[in-house]
Amino acid sequence: KPLLAIPYATRAMSAASSDSAEIATGSKRPFDPSLADPSPPSKLQRFSQSDISPADADSGGEAGAESEAMAGARLSRTQRYLVAVEYDGTRFSGSQQQPNQRTVVGVLKDAGVHALSNVCHVDVERISKRKPGEVLPPHDPEVVKCAVNHFLHKNEGDIMVTDVRCVAPDFHARYKALERTYHYRLLSGPERPSIFEKNSAWHIPEDLNIQAMKKACNILVGHHDFSSFRAFGCQAKSPVRTLDELTVTEVFPVMFFPSSLERSEMESPDGSLVYSRASLMGSSGEGSDVSSTTSGKSVCENGQEFGKRLRHRCFVVTARAQSFLYHQVRLMVGLLKAVGIGDLTTADVERILDAKTMTAAPPMAPAYGLYLDNVKYDPIV
Repeated sequence: KPLLAIPYATRAMSAASSDSAEIATGSKRPFDPSLADPSPPSKLQRFSQSDISPADADSGGEAGAESEAMAGARLSRTQRYLVAVEYDGTRFSGSQQQPNQRTVVGVLKDAGVHALSNVCHVDVERISKRKPGEVLPPHDPEVVKCAVNHFLHKNEGDIMVTDVRCVAPDFHARYKALERTYHYRLLSGPERPSIFEKNSAWHIPEDLNIQAMKKACNILVGHHDFSSFRAFGCQAKSPVRTLDELTVTEVFPVMFFPSSLERSEMESPDGSLVYSRASLMGSSGEGSDVSSTTSGKSVCENGQEFGKRLRHRCFVVTARAQSFLYHQVRLMVGLLKAVGIGDLTTADVERILDAKTMTAAPPMAPAYGLYLDNVKYDPIV
């Protein structure tokens, strides 16, 4: 409680996700987290519209990097903090401030997309409560983290600050980022997914050919004109990007509860987990390159235990680059899904990439399967 009685004023904030467009759905604006509570206590000053510096959208803002950094440097009485945030995007209506809508900007100052670690910077000026106008030494980062999380958890509790660090006045969360990593979760299987998975992965009823998807990934990796993988509204000056990684990996489902057989096979004598692909595939599919539900159907026909659901196979698409175009990741996942179910071939992938037109790619994947995993900076940060 003593931490929460410390008044401070927030002067500016900017987010790191240049691929912020991935965080929005439909016609929503790009992702723009800012550290403001929609109804903060009187001890915390509100953001004014001019205080917020949304810079996470890849909207050709490269030219503004120097001017924004200089503006931050001029705030000589403030401390700039680098803030890592984790959030469930399910109940957000978008990223930037919108009238009568709950947004990350309005709470933490996307729609549907989640973040394991998104990053923004914020300038905080600590003002004396007893002597208005007197500027006090900056708070310790841990104090800022605890205080902000207290107010966030009093509301919906779907946003949390996970790390705070002091940085130089001219440090910019977006323009200093060296690399961004996104994951996309796919659940493959004929049954509808559990209600616990409803807003955390894209359900694909068909079997997925993971080897065909991997070949498609190899075509897209590298330095290309990704005009076919940018959505209308993209304001990036150039469609050329370098995609450092695009992979598809089969993983355990998040909601994984082992059967009695699996419990015996997956645990070593010392109690630690032993990853056994055979034990997982034994109850969720054949484990072949082209997924199969034959074994699952057989169990069901032979009297599967009442109330037990067949498991889906879970795949994670990982995309890594310094920056992405508007909806680029979701458009690439939509393409990989089409390849995985056999609607497109690797030759089609090359044709779509070479077309360099926004209408060439199949529909993009929904937002709720997408996770911003990490924003990488220079080790000195």
